[in-house]
Amino acid sequence: MALLGLAASVTAQYFAARAAIGFSTGLRHDFFAHIQTFSYADLDHFGTSTLITRITGDINQVQTGINLGLRLLLRSPFVVFGALIMASSIDPGSALVFGGVILILFLIVFGIILGTMPLQKKVRGGLDSVTAATRENLSGVRVIRAFVQEENQGARFNRLNRLLTKTQLLTGRLTAAMNPMTFLVLNAGIIILIHNGALKVDNGTLTQGQVIALYNYMGQILVELVKLANLIVTLTKSAACARRVNDILLTSSSQANSEVSLPERPVHLSFEDVSVRYNPTGDPSLEHVSFSAEPGETIGIIGGTGSGKTTLVSLIPRFYDASGGSVKLNGRDIREYSLASLRKAIGIVPQQAVLFRGTIRSNLLWRNPDAPEEELLEALDTAQASEMFDTKGQGLDEPVAQGGANFSGGQRQRLTIARALIGHPSVLILDDSSSALDYATDAALRRSLRALSWKPVTFIVSQRTASVRYADRILVLDDGMCIGQGTHEELLESCQVYREIHEAQQEMPSDKKGGTR
Repeated sequence: MALLGLAASVTAQYFAARAAIGFSTGLRHDFFAHIQTFSYADLDHFGTSTLITRITGDINQVQTGINLGLRLLLRSPFVVFGALIMASSIDPGSALVFGGVILILFLIVFGIILGTMPLQKKVRGGLDSVTAATRENLSGVRVIRAFVQEENQGARFNRLNRLLTKTQLLTGRLTAAMNPMTFLVLNAGIIILIHNGALKVDNGTLTQGQVIALYNYMGQILVELVKLANLIVTLTKSAACARRVNDILLTSSSQANSEVSLPERPVHLSFEDVSVRYNPTGDPSLEHVSFSAEPGETIGIIGGTGSGKTTLVSLIPRFYDASGGSVKLNGRDIREYSLASLRKAIGIVPQQAVLFRGTIRSNLLWRNPDAPEEELLEALDTAQASEMFDTKGQGLDEPVAQGGANFSGGQRQRLTIARALIGHPSVLILDDSSSALDYATDAALRRSLRALSWKPVTFIVSQRTASVRYADRILVLDDGMCIGQGTHEELLESCQVYREIHEAQQEMPSDKKGGTR
């Protein structure tokens, strides 16, 4: 029987662990796949830190709960109620003591569960805040040190950490009361059982062996209920984490996705009275913008900080959806196309040049994994990255550190521009992607883009008039409104804001000296 029990225990633990790990693997996969469907607005709403915490720590806690639940939760009730039944077969009167002890313990356990569940959720929320502060400090460590803000950031982190610790201590004190209360009730039950058993032995109702058997059954209940009480603490944490994960899974993307593919032909793009609000009750970030762009045309977008330049180009690949009006491709609202086919036709260079750990080749192949080496070299040449590429000893197989940390800002920007050119996109968006380039390189880049054979619709977002002056049309944005459209010469005559930007930049000493890096 001992060997049989050992074999059963090992088997149960193996399959419980395998089931828990399999469940968490599938859940983590589904969670990641689900957040990939979120729009930028959804991601902004939840925040990066809480999503990272939920897909790692929360799902790991759910895995632990499932593992222990399968191993102990199903076994302990059988032992407890089995001991109760066996005690009843020996002495029905003594079984009432067992029933009373079990009832009181269940009231204690579930009372503590109800008290700790909201606290566990609060603890996980505090952990989100600490994770966000840690992530922000690590990613911005250079800025923090440059402004000598180590003490201030340390004080901010300590404040969040103390708040989390305070909540954890309160939760810990409440859950720590479970063990002593459990032992108190069980030992009180044992005292009553032995006292009643002694009286019945004296009366001849029970034998000493039967009293010892009742005591052993009570001991079995003691062991299992103590394990069950400790298990409940873990299950309470797991339940709180499971609800946090479920909140994300139950959130549908705010963007509808069609099954209609974008035809592979020249793209005619138009904005028709487009407005955008990030917050339904807030001020519009973009208001009543209308223009059109033909294949091969270059559209320059310029304006001050916060004028809505990035918001405008973010509407084209549907990172955000327009609150009013419509964005149309080939005469059809872009919301009627599938997101995959729409974004496949668009090459994007974001404001922040993002590279991934790997090689130059692996980063360039993101748009088209089957692109031939000749196309990669051509894209590097167009992006003015050939000279940089030639100086690297390993060529396309040159290692790239996380975030492109082993490249300068200008090199990262040129590599991201080359990546966007792979696959010959119908629409090319350069969102302030030449800010780290000198004026000569910037001018050479613009000449190469105008010479592209497949003639994409090109959007150049910049705060420098030198970067957009040769565009076919320039849009001037101010406080979310398009206050001017036309060529460089036309806007110098008709748009005061554009003229002021241009004249201010012409007066900069760096311009007179030939540009700065």
